[in-house]
Amino acid sequence: MPAAAAESVSKRFGVTVALDQVSMQVVPGEIHALVGRNGAGKSTLVSLLTGLQAPDAGTVSFDGVPAPPVADRAGWRSRVACVYQKSTVIGELSVAENVFLNRQPRRRGLIGWKAMREQAQELLAAWGVQVEVSQPASALPVEQRQLVEIARALSYGSRFIILDEPTAQLDADAISGLFAKMAALKSQGVTFLFISHHLAEVYQICDTVTVLRDARHVLTAPVSDVSQAQLVAAMTGEATSLLAPPGNRARVERSGVPALKVVELDGLSLEIAAGEIVGLAGSGSSGKMTAAETIVGLRKAASGTVYVGQRKLRPGSVPDALSAGIGFVPQDRHREGLVAGLSVAENATMTVPEKLGRAGFLSAKRRDQLGTEAIEAFDIKASGPEQPVADLSGGNQQKVVMARAMANDPSVLVLLQPTAGVDVRAKETLLAAATQAAARGAGVLIVSDDLDDLRPADRVIVLYKGTIVDEMPRGWHDHTLIAAMEGVTA
Repeated sequence: MPAAAAESVSKRFGVTVALDQVSMQVVPGEIHALVGRNGAGKSTLVSLLTGLQAPDAGTVSFDGVPAPPVADRAGWRSRVACVYQKSTVIGELSVAENVFLNRQPRRRGLIGWKAMREQAQELLAAWGVQVEVSQPASALPVEQRQLVEIARALSYGSRFIILDEPTAQLDADAISGLFAKMAALKSQGVTFLFISHHLAEVYQICDTVTVLRDARHVLTAPVSDVSQAQLVAAMTGEATSLLAPPGNRARVERSGVPALKVVELDGLSLEIAAGEIVGLAGSGSSGKMTAAETIVGLRKAASGTVYVGQRKLRPGSVPDALSAGIGFVPQDRHREGLVAGLSVAENATMTVPEKLGRAGFLSAKRRDQLGTEAIEAFDIKASGPEQPVADLSGGNQQKVVMARAMANDPSVLVLLQPTAGVDVRAKETLLAAATQAAARGAGVLIVSDDLDDLRPADRVIVLYKGTIVDEMPRGWHDHTLIAAMEGVTA
């Protein structure tokens, strides 16, 4: 019997058809990929497989047994668990408290703290998770928080785990560690449904792939039987240019005053010419994200200087960076990029109040006009500028963040993991926006673990433990860049 199965499930939200007669079976002991563009129906299918919602039609089953009623949360927890991109671990509680949340061992009505820590340590050790259970969960790196969530799910008896974009916030080393743990758990009989927008990961770790497109099932096949071009075509309905090398952009003359100049910023120096795209690559310990966040004022350097044109920036000041002409996309759109309670227009125009009115008065009409222009320019799938940004899919939320970065016509654009958690088509839109900014004369810095993000760059600077170890012109080979990122010289 399948570990999990959805048979002809449909789900509608008002006039929107989220799933239309979708069927999928996950074989026990496999890692099954679920892919599709933002809005294809993946999240809705996950909500049905986890009991958060009931299908309007069709059935869900586990090991051949019909799923419990939606209200039976204990029944669902014993059959399936989902580890989301946004962690559900509570940082203020200890690891042990997170593992036994709402079910702490008790003695005479009081929580047995020692027993809880011992049981948590035994449980984590049984599944190969080596962490100190008495420490606060906030002290754990992202990948270990995910493993704690997986172990917690397994403790309920579930052997079917859904991983929803688990690598979106991980560097290469952490991703390798997660995949090794998944393979080890698979050998112990655990079944995974793996959701990712990174197709290379599908080929690296998954046995079978299912594709959804426009709320319908398109394809289920062994990963080894589907080429990457075929997979992209199944997701989009057509071939995409993302698989091909970027177009030949004219060589940028690096003369005159640089658009961005970094001088000994905690030891790092670099320059980006007007109209030039520069990639910044490195492993998780390379310091690339810290450097980029320091450039835009999210962090304050111990030493060094940043110039935008001839203007010297005030250290650790985001407002000063914005007023100098920097636009940026932060690494985490949920925590740093969006205000969930505000509309698309409010988020897209947040950094340009001077464009919305005079003498301190903001025009809602002007704001919505600019919001509508952003929706059209970035192909944002929204009902209108007044729609809450929280209602959008992840890819469309990222487009809103990019629209805001471009709202002040920046002379310097700094992009941190700009395509994390978005589909192939949204990735094309976002990278095209970076290329267009460069064509208008902006200096662009792209900082990413995704090699596709770095392909439009005129050159890629490689950091290793905070030091520049290589600089590669456009046309670099993947293995050469990865070797440099890992500190391996050719």
